[in-house]
Amino acid sequence: MKLIKLDAIDSTNDFLKGLSVTQELENFTVVSAENQTKGRGQMGAVWNTEASKNLIMSVFVKDFVLNPNGIYQLNIATALAIIQVLKTFNIKDLSIKWPNDIMSANFKLGGILIENTFKSGGRISSVIGIGLNVNQTNFDNLPKASSMAVVADTVFDKEKILVLIVERLKANLALINTNSQGLWNEYLSILFKKGVPMPFKVKEKSFMGIITSVSAAGKLVVSLEDNSFVEFEVKEVQMLY
Repeated sequence: MKLIKLDAIDSTNDFLKGLSVTQELENFTVVSAENQTKGRGQMGAVWNTEASKNLIMSVFVKDFVLNPNGIYQLNIATALAIIQVLKTFNIKDLSIKWPNDIMSANFKLGGILIENTFKSGGRISSVIGIGLNVNQTNFDNLPKASSMAVVADTVFDKEKILVLIVERLKANLALINTNSQGLWNEYLSILFKKGVPMPFKVKEKSFMGIITSVSAAGKLVVSLEDNSFVEFEVKEVQMLY
């Protein structure tokens, strides 16, 4: 693992993507920052973080996914890596809120943003951005956010967590082409609110449904009251929990 540490940057994902254009990066090149001024979440959502308190990192990987149809497996491998590491620190009630929010009970601890590049010859490289609330304790105006420190009442070593996440990510990515079903099974077993009747909202319309699965393409599969099933894209549906 090659680790590049930065004090402040607009976006670790953007920095690493720019680096990959100018040089041939090795797998698991990592960029971390103490502060990020233009952090992004899914579909352009803003990711705000308190300087020096949280883990802000991006990881470059290539040639693990061999088919664009299997690209969602990167999300699964990454989310599971984070969950597996947090379990070792006794963070309770962990789950993955589709598509890739890391939850403790009903509170968000972190999120993932993966940006893929499809090259000639079919090669796929990716920049995996991870934001994890580690030692921040003030979440004014963010009622659904929390951190490892709040959950466990402990101050954590961010760099140790970074190293452990990369180690677990390596192990999980190695399974993509040998035991992808095992990754899927573990991911679905800890999917936030799976099997629980709950309200959803699409645009201005609310309805009841039950999360049953996630499709191979990464769409959320919801069972409706008439026993039909519908699939939703990222940001197309809102869970009202």
